Amino acid sequence: MSIRCRCQRCTIRGLMGPAILITIGVLFLFSQSEWEYGYGFHKTWPVILLVIGAVKLAESLASSEGHGTLPPPGGMPPGPGPQQGSGPGPGQPPQHV
Repeated sequence: MSIRCRCQRCTIRGLMGPAILITIGVLFLFSQSEWEYGYGFHKTWPVILLVIGAVKLAESLASSEGHGTLPPPGGMPPGPGPQQGSGPGPGQPPQHV
């Protein structure tokens, strides 16, 4: 079983590989096509750097709230439990200090 962080920052970080692969594929498609695009891959590779920069920028701006924490089984957060020492227990009179 793999444990994976679900914060926005880690989710965006996981998009880096697919974004680069799609960008490379599109650039090769353009370089092999007969369209008026006319540029080869050797002139369009800086687009890969732009995509990497865009993903890194989105990653740095994303919230890291909940980073490294796992939701409890069932997906619901635990409710507030009984507080220790906050007052008399059941069947005990209040204590006056």
